[in-house]
Amino acid sequence: MKQRNCFAFDMLDFDCPDAENDTVWFACAPSEAREDNGQIIVDVPFKLRKQQDTSLVPDPNVPSQIHQLHVRAYGSEIVRLTVAFDDELPGDESDMIEWHTSLKPEPLSLETTADGWAISDRKGVIRMLISSASSLATKLKSLRPNEDQFDGFEASMLPDGNVAVPFMTTDYFAQNMRESIHMGLVVRDGRPQRAVFSLHARPGECFAGTGERFAKMDLSGRTLTLENADAVGVNNRRCYKNMPFYVSNRPYGLMLHTSAHVRLSLADISTRAAQGTIDEPILDMFFIGGKSLERVIYNFRRITGFPRNVPIWSYGMWMGRMTYESEKQVREVAGRLRKEEFPCDVLHIDTGWFTKDWVCEWEFSKERFPDPENFIGDLRKAGFRVSLWQNPNLTTGNKLLPAARANRYISQRTTAGQSASDFGKEDYGGAIDFSNPEAVKWYQGLLAPLLNMGASAIKADFGEQIDLNADYVGLPAALLHNRYALLYQKAVFEITKRITGDGIIWARSAWLGSQRYPIHWGGDSACTWDGLAGDIRGGLHIGLSGFAFWSHDIAGFHGIPYYMGSRPSNDLYMRWTQVGVFTSHMRYHGAQPREPYEYPEVAATIRKWLRLRYALIPYLVEQGNKATETGFPVLRALVFHHEKDPACWQIDDQFYFGDNLLVAPVLNQEGKRDVYLPEGTWRDFWTGKKIKGPILLRDVKSPLEHIPVYAVEGASIPVYPLPVLCTDDMDMKKVRKLKMDATYAGLSKSIIGKLVGL
Repeated sequence: MKQRNCFAFDMLDFDCPDAENDTVWFACAPSEAREDNGQIIVDVPFKLRKQQDTSLVPDPNVPSQIHQLHVRAYGSEIVRLTVAFDDELPGDESDMIEWHTSLKPEPLSLETTADGWAISDRKGVIRMLISSASSLATKLKSLRPNEDQFDGFEASMLPDGNVAVPFMTTDYFAQNMRESIHMGLVVRDGRPQRAVFSLHARPGECFAGTGERFAKMDLSGRTLTLENADAVGVNNRRCYKNMPFYVSNRPYGLMLHTSAHVRLSLADISTRAAQGTIDEPILDMFFIGGKSLERVIYNFRRITGFPRNVPIWSYGMWMGRMTYESEKQVREVAGRLRKEEFPCDVLHIDTGWFTKDWVCEWEFSKERFPDPENFIGDLRKAGFRVSLWQNPNLTTGNKLLPAARANRYISQRTTAGQSASDFGKEDYGGAIDFSNPEAVKWYQGLLAPLLNMGASAIKADFGEQIDLNADYVGLPAALLHNRYALLYQKAVFEITKRITGDGIIWARSAWLGSQRYPIHWGGDSACTWDGLAGDIRGGLHIGLSGFAFWSHDIAGFHGIPYYMGSRPSNDLYMRWTQVGVFTSHMRYHGAQPREPYEYPEVAATIRKWLRLRYALIPYLVEQGNKATETGFPVLRALVFHHEKDPACWQIDDQFYFGDNLLVAPVLNQEGKRDVYLPEGTWRDFWTGKKIKGPILLRDVKSPLEHIPVYAVEGASIPVYPLPVLCTDDMDMKKVRKLKMDATYAGLSKSIIGKLVGL
């Protein structure tokens, strides 16, 4: 493909057919600033681009338009900058925002300086600096007298009064040859259409987050489209879970309060700019400080909501496949798991519990599940909970469709075609319209009987895509698309919590605020080493995007080369299980059988690893509690604890499991890898050997029974020292602790050594 090498095309899409009449307005030096009831309002002139080509210079013959920039602060570490080009200023209420009680508006004051204005809080801490004029244009005018010049918007954000984040005003070779726009507006057919911004990116600056990105840890040099899609795997640029939020190693965070499609270019289109285009005429930016990466993410959660805690049984093993097709089959799986002593807490029934596979009518097949209430009750007595699959799309053959369409509970198609994904090969009839409160009530009424009869969790599958050629009650399709995941999962979570007492779902898609409704999993990974590596990358980035809990399909979802017919190899099944043991939640699921006894060559070792998982559940409870109160996820990128270590910003195949265990998964059948141990003192989890970091361990060889795991020196890890087959059997008064010090001689000699057998 030919590279365009033009900002007007690469960032502004001026080469698209529907952009023929697009115009650009540039922010210029502010003309006035004033205090207004604790916020600061700045009048910013915007000038029109001079001509309809790729040049980006203002037209001196067109009068400027004044737009008001609103500056608000929340607490001592967050500053909000808002320009509403359509004159509808967003307030503090939004379904994407859930203010923490500790976060209050901070009154701001304005002081005139020699160069413009300083905006300070009531403690006198400067939170923003604005230049009211620039000598740059005058200097350049003398060098290039025939070139039109203008004073751009120059400002620097200081969200915590410490780290400065300047707008990138001088990102050009000449004024008409730009690589970014510091602040601007694109107008289409006379109406404001999308906003543009650019911040300065320092040399060597690293970026992470933006959702469940299946990419390297440092996202600098990437241009990303934040547009939820069925990623169809975990080894591409598509993303089930986009988040308009990134973190920088400076450190600071930027959250864009929007559900519109967003393009972020992080030191890519311009290597000196972190810039974005937002497909709505509002620029609502939260600059988040905190002096540490964890604190930045903590503050992000204070704006958008903290993850809810999860029940202890959810930390047990979940078993499923696509799909169990009858009560008889599920009972057989349950019986064999118990008989062969594979610990398990949840049995998941995927697409096959309806009258017709994939036709989701929220009722059990009368032929294959004749008495679902007693069936679920019997499983519960045996220590199993039941999770049920469903999706938010109605097929044309669904008996609920006519009434749903008549009452506007589903999307109303306006033109031919649809963009919703459904692997069931059933004709699409419409998606439940979660922007309609009446549709939410109707939908929750469909889930309620299932939860009342004993189902413990609902798998909120799909939700990444909606029909963009349809009408919705509460929002236009373009703004509902990304937000759909949030509204969908909120509906499932709230009815589940109301009826069962446990707030939990199992979801694939996400947007801003979805972290409030755990649990999310990584999507349809391939049963390959690449699939495992991609899943881990996604887990690291979603943890840097505000999520506490996350899981993945062990040992990958779909086969290669045959989707349903190619099973994972024994060693891949083993290695993926080992990663699952050290993930917040652990679920076997795939297009082929996933029960351990289906892999007899490694089943005995799998049983030992499942015993280790259950022994670590007290540690998981401890770390899960912490994850809901801080900025930490359970599965953590190394940068959470070593953000000043440049090496850790490049490592995407190791992670912390909670505070105290560092895990280096084996991602190849050779059983060999390099391991980086950051600064600190470490204990080999298997041998107790003491190791001083930072150190790079070359070619660490691991037998199939082990992967490299290291504990933080001095850590105290709570464990359950007795054999159990499910969490119902646990008495937390019997929890003991592993002390990772000179007394620790390795796992086999510890208090859980005989129990685990590894």
